[in-house]
Amino acid sequence: GRFSMYMESYFDGGLAQLIGWRILGFLVTTLTFGICYPWALCMVYGWQVNHTVIEGRRLQFHGRALSLFGHWIKWLLLSIITFGIYLFWVQISLEKWKVKNTHFAY
Repeated sequence: GRFSMYMESYFDGGLAQLIGWRILGFLVTTLTFGICYPWALCMVYGWQVNHTVIEGRRLQFHGRALSLFGHWIKWLLLSIITFGIYLFWVQISLEKWKVKNTHFAY
């Protein structure tokens, strides 16, 4: 057979933590009428990424809410100007931003 060094991939976060982070994110977003959604997203997504190990290497999220906030305002304005059509591109833009800010921990 072929020799390969298999390293395990896993997620080590817990259900109670996930529920807590999502509730907190929902409350922050709701109480600020969506203004602090970038902070909530960074908080929840960061928790998920930071508890992920791919082939023995832990991932780490470096995204900051302030950086996302600038994009968020731009995306909101473009969505308003295009009568919502730009919303189709927001999800892709958000995924690109999340991946750009996710790295292997050193």
